[in-house]
Amino acid sequence: MTAALVEHDTAPDRRSWDLLLQAWRELDVPEGWHAEIDEGQIVLVPPPHRHHHGIAAMLHRALYGVISEDLEVYQTLGVHIAPLDKLYVPDLVLAPRETVDAADPDTNDPLDAAEALFVVEITSQSNAKDDRTKKLWAYAHAPVPVYLLVDRFDEHGPTATLFTGPQNGAYKHAERVPFGEPLKLPAPFAAVVDTAGFPGRACGSAP
Repeated sequence: MTAALVEHDTAPDRRSWDLLLQAWRELDVPEGWHAEIDEGQIVLVPPPHRHHHGIAAMLHRALYGVISEDLEVYQTLGVHIAPLDKLYVPDLVLAPRETVDAADPDTNDPLDAAEALFVVEITSQSNAKDDRTKKLWAYAHAPVPVYLLVDRFDEHGPTATLFTGPQNGAYKHAERVPFGEPLKLPAPFAAVVDTAGFPGRACGSAP
């Protein structure tokens, strides 16, 4: 689930956004949780299930096998979708190391999502709908060139969907594979991820 902390208008003006961002910077988040800004409010996202971490680790390892030395894979890195004034914390973000390292060391500012090359969201039971809809829409608007949605709670069975070619706020291409089939990542990543090793649908009420 998510917990609303600070609320403003659903379409915040610049002053409201600045206040939200300042509150986000200063927020003392419980260990394992993270905070996002969506629809004019700050929400807390709880720690994910161990299956979630297992999938993230496998993707992390696959990407490190193919990316160049000037790129880095980040976890718990906030990204700002500037056209929509949203701030999300994807499960993985692939971005140029130089861009991230250039941040002001005294200010905890998010990365401009337009600087990200690839983002990954792995669904939890509480946020699967948001990852499939709101975040898909937001990343296309950033635009983020590649969005990978690993959906452990797809009603047709666990799947991974690769969205590419953002244009006018929507992705032109989507390739969906069920867990168990190889997932081919596009150039310049050019990795093949064996989704057969992904942990499946979490049991019970796991987050």
